[in-house]
Amino acid sequence: MQVKRIDSSDENVSKYVFDFGNAVAEAVLYKYPTYEDRTVICCSTQSGCPVGCRFCGAGDAFVRSLTGDEIVAQVQHLFADRGIDPEAVQRCQIMFMSMGEPLLNFGGLSDAIRKLHALYPRFALLISTSAPDVDYERVRDLSVEVPTVGLQFSVHESTDEARNALIPFKAKLTLAQIAKEGELWFRATGREPFFNYCAHDRNTSHEDAERIYQIFNPMFWQATISVVCERDESVAAANIRQRQLATDFMEKLNAYGYPTRCFDPAGQDDIGGGCGQLWFVQEWMRNNPELARPSIGRSIPIVHAPRCTA
Repeated sequence: MQVKRIDSSDENVSKYVFDFGNAVAEAVLYKYPTYEDRTVICCSTQSGCPVGCRFCGAGDAFVRSLTGDEIVAQVQHLFADRGIDPEAVQRCQIMFMSMGEPLLNFGGLSDAIRKLHALYPRFALLISTSAPDVDYERVRDLSVEVPTVGLQFSVHESTDEARNALIPFKAKLTLAQIAKEGELWFRATGREPFFNYCAHDRNTSHEDAERIYQIFNPMFWQATISVVCERDESVAAANIRQRQLATDFMEKLNAYGYPTRCFDPAGQDDIGGGCGQLWFVQEWMRNNPELARPSIGRSIPIVHAPRCTA
């Protein structure tokens, strides 16, 4: 395994590119404001992704699922590389959301979650999913077994039509089905799931908030509002343009009674550290076409991101 680290100029974010020989993955390490105060890790569960979300740099090609040990190795390497003592970290969240659809690699995911919980029993483990049509009973069972597991659905839009354009993978749940599975998960675990909503200028109206409210009962759900991180722009540009939209939509959802939070990827980084950007993975995919087969969700012409010069 070869690993390359790329640091943001503000020193808040580090991206790690893992080359397993026949597959590549990225993980991202954030500090808020120090690693001891709060550490967040986004790690990959697959190399490439079969879902094909149009905002994501991994959405064009799929190589293979990662093993549980390969997922765990990402987390352990990040701690070791930065000299972080996990015992000294007050708050830590390990999120399975850098690359790949976790629930389409449930074997590797569940193995990694059990091992990570044994290593770091205090740390939150968040499954972030685009909601493929799979057996969610096993997700509930794993979440009951491991009490630090959280569940987040990437909703992003207030209608199925708009969401289908963004996430063209056909074998996925509708918004109403996501709402049902989230409530079942809440009843099984006693913990509130999240829906993640990427705010932009076409989905942040009062009508959008009303549609969300009609689908997702605030008695069961918390809302994560994210700044859009497109595959071909820096998080800095997205923050400048989108942060007010995210804040305004949070206020609309607060009025409906949702607990809300804004996902801030450690400020403004210049290394493509935002979820879905994956500049270095895109480069690897272009250089290894014999390993990277088209994603199932690939349905529109591809516009490649510029190469990262960091």
